[in-house]
This record gives sequence, C-alpha cells and structure tokens, in this order.
Amino acid sequence: MIQFFRRFFQSKLGIPLTLAFLALIAFAFASSDVANTGTFGGIAGGDRVAVVGGQKIDSADLVISARDALDRVRQQNPNMSMDAFIAQGGLDDVLDQMIDRTAIAEYARRHGLRAGDNLINSEIISIPAFRGASGEFDSTTFRQVLAARGISESALRSDLSQGLLAQQLLVPVAFGAQAPDKLATRYAALLKERRRGSIAMLPAQAFAPEGTPDQATLEAFYADNRADFIRPERRVIRYAVFGPENLDTRIEPTAAEIGARYEEDSARYAARETRRLSQLIVPTQEAAGTIRERVEAGGSLEAAAREAGFDVAELGPISRSELAAQSSADVARAVFAAERGAIATPARSGLGWHVVRVDAIERTPARSLDQVRGEIAETLRAENRQRALADLAANIEEQLTDGVSLSDMAQQLDIDVRTTRPLLASGEVYGAPGETATEVLGPALETAFQMTEGEPQLAEIARGETYLIFEASRIVESAAAPLAEIRDDVIAAWRRDRGAAEARAAADRVLARLKEGTSLAAALREEETRLPPAEPVDLTRQQLAAFEGRFPPPLALLFSMAQGTAKKLEAPEDSGWYVVDLDEIETGTVASDDPLLAQTKRELGPAIGSEYADQLRVALRKELGVERNATAIDAVRKQLLGQN
Repeated sequence: MIQFFRRFFQSKLGIPLTLAFLALIAFAFASSDVANTGTFGGIAGGDRVAVVGGQKIDSADLVISARDALDRVRQQNPNMSMDAFIAQGGLDDVLDQMIDRTAIAEYARRHGLRAGDNLINSEIISIPAFRGASGEFDSTTFRQVLAARGISESALRSDLSQGLLAQQLLVPVAFGAQAPDKLATRYAALLKERRRGSIAMLPAQAFAPEGTPDQATLEAFYADNRADFIRPERRVIRYAVFGPENLDTRIEPTAAEIGARYEEDSARYAARETRRLSQLIVPTQEAAGTIRERVEAGGSLEAAAREAGFDVAELGPISRSELAAQSSADVARAVFAAERGAIATPARSGLGWHVVRVDAIERTPARSLDQVRGEIAETLRAENRQRALADLAANIEEQLTDGVSLSDMAQQLDIDVRTTRPLLASGEVYGAPGETATEVLGPALETAFQMTEGEPQLAEIARGETYLIFEASRIVESAAAPLAEIRDDVIAAWRRDRGAAEARAAADRVLARLKEGTSLAAALREEETRLPPAEPVDLTRQQLAAFEGRFPPPLALLFSMAQGTAKKLEAPEDSGWYVVDLDEIETGTVASDDPLLAQTKRELGPAIGSEYADQLRVALRKELGVERNATAIDAVRKQLLGQN
C-alpha cells in the first residue's frame, strides 16, 4: 500500500495533486494565523500580552496569574476587589514579574541550563498541597488541586521549570556577596552620623476651602479620582437553619429494635471479669518455677525479678480474651484460674514463660434487657436522628439542584428565612465597622462570595446536628460608588485635595523664604494662615534605625538631604505637606575593631547580592528584548474588570 502511494505521488498525475494539497495546507495555516492575530483569546488585540526574546506571554496566563495574585492579597485583605487591585497597579506588577521570569528562563535555556522532568517531579512531590491522607504525594489529590485552581499540569510544570532555572541563574549571582571593607566602613560611619534640623507640617485642613464646589467642578473631580471611591463587593445573604427539631420522621426506637440491638450486643451486656496483673517473662520453665517458689515462700515478685535481671510490667484491667490475644490461651487460662494476690501457674507464650501475680479482680454482673433499655434507646434515638437528618439533607440538596427556591424549601420545613445586611467578604457588615455576620454563617461565608446570585446551596454547620440553606440574594459588584450616593464624601475629598494644593503652594513660598536666609520659624509666621510651629530634630542614624523601618517619611527625607538645604514632602492621603530643613550634619567615625563594622558587613552582603540579581534582570530584559502589546494588556484589564 505504501509503495502504491509513493508511485502515485511520483507520477505525472500525482505531482500536481501533491502540490495542490500542499498549497491547501499552507492556505489553511495562513488563514488560521490571520484569524488568530485578530483575536485575543476571545478578546481583540492578539493572543499575547508580551514577547520576551521570542518567547510569548499569553493573555490567558496573565489572567490566571492576576487572579492568583489577588487571591494572595485577599489572604491579608479579604475585602480587596479586582477593581482596587488593578487601580493600585497590581496587574502591571504581575506582568512585570512574568516578564522577568520569562527572560530569566529564556536566557538560562540559551546558555545550556536545564530543568529536567525528574527535577520538576521532585519539586511537585515536595509540595504539601499535593499530599494525601498518608502524608505522601497522591496523584488523585494532585489532579483535584489543579482542577480546583484551574491550572493544567503542563502550565504547572512550565512555571516550576522557570522557577528552577531562575534559581540556577540568580542564586550563584547573589550568593556569597560581600561588601568591601572601605564600603562597609563608610556605611558603618553613616550609622553614627548626627543630623540637626527642623520639620514643619503644613496641614491641608488649614487651607481647605469652606464652601461647596459647583456641580461641574465636583463631577470633574469625581471623574479624575474614581479609583479613590471604589467600594468593595457586598452581598446580601438569605439563609435558613434546620436541625433535629425540624424532622417529621419517627426517630423513637420501638421495643423490637431495642431487643434486636440487645441481642446484637449481647457480649457487651454479659457478665464480665477483668484483672489487674503484674507480670514478668523469663526464657525457661525452670526460671519461672524458681521465681514462683521464692514469691510463695514470702518474697516479693519485684525483688525476685530484680535479682534475676528482669523487670515487672503492670497490665490491666484486662479480660481473659484480651490477655489470650496478647499472650496465649494457656497463659490466660492459668491467670484467670488464680485467686487474688496469688502467683498463677507459669504458662508459655511465643515470648517465653509468664510469671503473673493477680493484683485485683473486678467482676461486672450481667445486665438484663430491662436494665439497659434506656441506654439502648438513647443510642438508637441518636442514630435514627442522625440518619434522618442526613436523609433530609440529601433530599433538600436534590430539590435545590432541581431548582426549588430557598423560600419554598423553608416553607416545606416550616423554618424562618433570615436576611443579612450587606456583607463584605471578611464577614463585616458594610458601613458598620466592628459589626460582623451571625456566627452560624461563618463556615459558609467564603462559599457565599463565590456563588451565583439566587442559587441556594446546603451546608453542614455542626456535624449531624445543624444544617444551613443559604443563597446570595443580592450581589453588588465592586465599583466606584455613584456620585449622588457619596456626594458628601466627594466634597470632603475635594476640600482635602484643594487644601493640599494650597498647602503645597504655601510650602513653595516657605522654601523660597528659606533660600533668602530666613529661618523656618520665621518663614512659617509670614504665612497668612496660622500654622503649627516647626519641630526641631537632633538624631543619629542609629537612633533612626531603632524605628525598624517604621520611621516617619520626613525623617527619612532629612537623612537623605545635603547640609544646608530644605525640601518639601507630600503627606499621605492629601493631609498636607512637610517642609524639611537640614541645618547641620555631624560626620560619624568608626574604629577598625568596632563591632558595628562587622555587623554592617554582614547586613550589606545580602543587600549587595540582591542588587546584583536586580541588575542581572534588567540586563537580561535589555539583551533579549521585550515587546509589550498594549492593546492586549488593555483587553486583559477589561476582561478582569468584567467590561467586555
């Protein structure tokens, strides 16, 4: 057959057909390529958001990475919405990270670095999320976790491969970085440097206008600052709780059921004898007999055991059958034939010969059906209740799946439906700081913020006792609030903004006076608006380091300025402007044997290593070349915001 096709394609008729077939394939690929350049995973703008050294970063990967990043942020801030995440630059940060990883991986591949399947497999096996109940890697758990996160195995392996290549490339670059002695000495001396100056605060509130802006001004301000007025997603939850009190089935056990359970557990209610024992095991029958004779002659079992080099173990309370299972039937028979305080006749098990003293005998008489009727009835009642509740819950879940509403379900069960006030994902009541959702909603709250509106679900709150039917009855997506609803808030923000602008102008005037030789205190007094006095500053860098990175921004600016200069700095949240005036710098000195020098060298090493890694990332981007598809990035942004 193969020879036939070969001869055919070489014939006069076959050659034209072959060429026509190849032309058709080429046209199909070209058409597909043209079609793909006009689509962006279903969004206009192309199927890639960036290209790094010929390696594409797809729009779908950016979408997944952005959502994963938002999930990580929500672990610290549950109320963070996608709108706020993107408004704060989250999407751009995620794309930058993806570009860096792709550049590192591509450079590593070009220079012979590899992350093979075995290495990737070892990374997957070490991830705790993929371990089963035994604590070992479980393939079923692995697939379930990936499916739950919407990640394919190939995507995971690609991501791990990039991470491993990054380790191979960046770790050697940053590892072992050390600061030269001269550099360390200079930095150590800086820690002892002292700076004197003053800081003035020009509060925006002091310059804020008193009146109300006209509508056009207010609308323009609102449009320019919409991101500042984004509200988190809120959901109104309707729910109903049911439990054993809502069962309409019979759970009270009958006399026949009680009798049957009594017969089934007859061994439990039969007469029972248990014993507390002291035992030692010796290798030979002669040794066991000698020890028994010494004890019966008036010695103690413990003393005889010590002299023979053995230890006595205590057992019990233990029944005959339990002892037989632990040792042998012969040992159990001998022990349960002995009286209290006596040494049983030595008997043998697989471990050796047992010398056993009976320390105590506990006998429990048999219990009749009448004596245990109440106990059995309570057990059966609890079992019936749990079974009936499970059946009811299964029936309810089936009805909910078939489209029965929460209200109809509550009517069937004769239970009340309750409605919450708008809730945030954290469980807080929107607009009521400190107030949270009712405790019964706690286990279902996360699910409630992933549900579709008006589709009730069932949740088990207390195992076998309490169930919850709940739904998201109203979902208010995260978005900027309408101006009409937050008019007062926008006016207040406008006043702060105008006040901050005036405070900045005042700061510029103060700086101009300082350049003319006026003191900061005098420059502040020349302002028409009454301002707080300047605060003097006299600190060393070591004292500043005691703030552990939480020092005020004006102090950080003071320690980065040149002597005899003054600068302005914007205060957070439009609260005003600082004017920082540096009068004097007193240079610090450090001796060669000062412990501060060694400490500085240790601390500078990782910082220098990190700088090496950062510079390498920048160089890799430059060498490989990075092209961003602004249209595709904007399309992803719209998709994440639900604007398509």
